[in-house]
Amino acid sequence: MRIFAAMLAGISMLSLASVAADAASLTLETTKGPVSIKLRDDLAPKHAERLTTLAKEGFYNGVPFHRVIQGFMAQTGDPTGTGGSNYPDLPAEFSDVSFQRGIVGMARSSDPNSANSQFFITTGDASFLDGQYTVIGEVTSGMENVLKLNAGSKAANGMVPNPDKVTRVTVSQ
Repeated sequence: MRIFAAMLAGISMLSLASVAADAASLTLETTKGPVSIKLRDDLAPKHAERLTTLAKEGFYNGVPFHRVIQGFMAQTGDPTGTGGSNYPDLPAEFSDVSFQRGIVGMARSSDPNSANSQFFITTGDASFLDGQYTVIGEVTSGMENVLKLNAGSKAANGMVPNPDKVTRVTVSQ
């Protein structure tokens, strides 16, 4: 019985590892250099699919990092100025992953089920967001480039007058 339980646990661990290993990655070419993000479709499958779809469509090419607050986050994903895309908003997919430096989350309005196309990269401890925003991925390389992005003032809630941009996004498995 113990052998069977151990085998079953091993199979479960392999299954979870293969899900994470098969997840898509996004490479954001920015005006400060490349940033690679491993999407967490194991945590937020609908959100991972949305970002992958929009990236493949070229939706994110040329979008600014319009809101950057030093020590907190850098936000992008809004080419229209309306905060969305031609797709409907997504229901929240909250997890127990903490918002620490390098975690990527979905931006939204006060409605937890309003995430659409915008996302942010945390540049410091943002654990106060835990359980309130959907974690969609994590930066695997290029965090130094995120830290170089032009930041906005605290008085302007991080809105950047001369923002850096995502020039192109590519998707890989």
